[in-house]
Amino acid sequence: MSFYTHRRIWKLFLLITAIAIGIFTLVYTDDLTNQLKDEERKSVEIWIQAIKQITQSGAGEDELALTLEVISQNTTIPIIITEADSTINSHRNIQLPKENADEALQKELERLMSKTKPLVIDLGENELQYLYYDDSVLIKKLEWFPIIQLSVVALFIFVAYLAFNGARKAEQDQVWVGMSKETAHQLGTPTSSLLGWVDLLKLKEENTDIALELEKDVERLQVITDRFSKIGSKPELSEQPLLIAIEEIINYLKRRTSSNISMTIQSELQPYQMVKINKVLFQWVVENLCKNAIDAMNGNGQIDINIQTNNGHLLIDIKDNGKGLHRNQFKTIFKPGYTTKLRGWGLGLSLARRIVEGYHGGKLFVKESEIGKGTTFRIVLPKA
Repeated sequence: MSFYTHRRIWKLFLLITAIAIGIFTLVYTDDLTNQLKDEERKSVEIWIQAIKQITQSGAGEDELALTLEVISQNTTIPIIITEADSTINSHRNIQLPKENADEALQKELERLMSKTKPLVIDLGENELQYLYYDDSVLIKKLEWFPIIQLSVVALFIFVAYLAFNGARKAEQDQVWVGMSKETAHQLGTPTSSLLGWVDLLKLKEENTDIALELEKDVERLQVITDRFSKIGSKPELSEQPLLIAIEEIINYLKRRTSSNISMTIQSELQPYQMVKINKVLFQWVVENLCKNAIDAMNGNGQIDINIQTNNGHLLIDIKDNGKGLHRNQFKTIFKPGYTTKLRGWGLGLSLARRIVEGYHGGKLFVKESEIGKGTTFRIVLPKA
């Protein structure tokens, strides 16, 4: 099982754990809220009994004082008492505007009437009143508490995730830059030595052909050294004929690839139409994508490169008819260290995306892919 598979499992586990905690919080708070609602209903019923006690004759001074104390204790539960014909008799704990207070109170009554059934106050002698009440401010706040709590936790996790990813990306960048600079440095000495040996071979006529081919490969090593030396520093972009730059790298690959691999280029661009790129690095991107396509086709297949313009952008599609990718690999393949090959560090596509997006202000992504039918990578560049 790969590193990225393990990481997906851990992400799924953390997500399920977070959901479980969220559900527990909501259920627990809901249960607590229901208990408080029951307590408030009991308080209202006691309040009704107090009102009935006041209206009854024969109540002693002590009983009357206790009753008034019970009534005065309700400072949080909104209450409206009406007559049988829905005329408002009294209200308590309802904030009303200074203007149009009666109208606002009537609207509040209509809201409560549509929300709950009233409690009946039997005053005797067939005289009934109806009491409507709403949840207190405390319960309303408690109902919103888990949502606010989970939102704050989610925001904290999101910010922490961004910070962690930023720190990790910065660390990866430092590793890539250090590795690239060291690689360029290590290649420099043997490349210079090889150039000397090529010059010696050219002195003998019988070695001319060998020397010329060897010189091409040494020049190739110099290009690779130049590529690595540019990673980590802001490369200079210049006006270059894009079509010719792509044709150069494709022709180079054709000479060093099996004859069973066919490569074609179709373009809406004129041969010398200029585009602002870093030629060395951009050719590296195209070479990397084509080499991945060759590996995916096991040395036998078709690579089609299509260049077109759309809404002020240049679109470069590199399509193969290889083994294809699963949809869950569309983003994973660009992560450092991910590889499906037995050999390799899994940095090629990651560096390719870095070059296109970080240096050229473009986009590199998998446009489409189907298992057994092939994959299309798309490069999007700002149009000059």
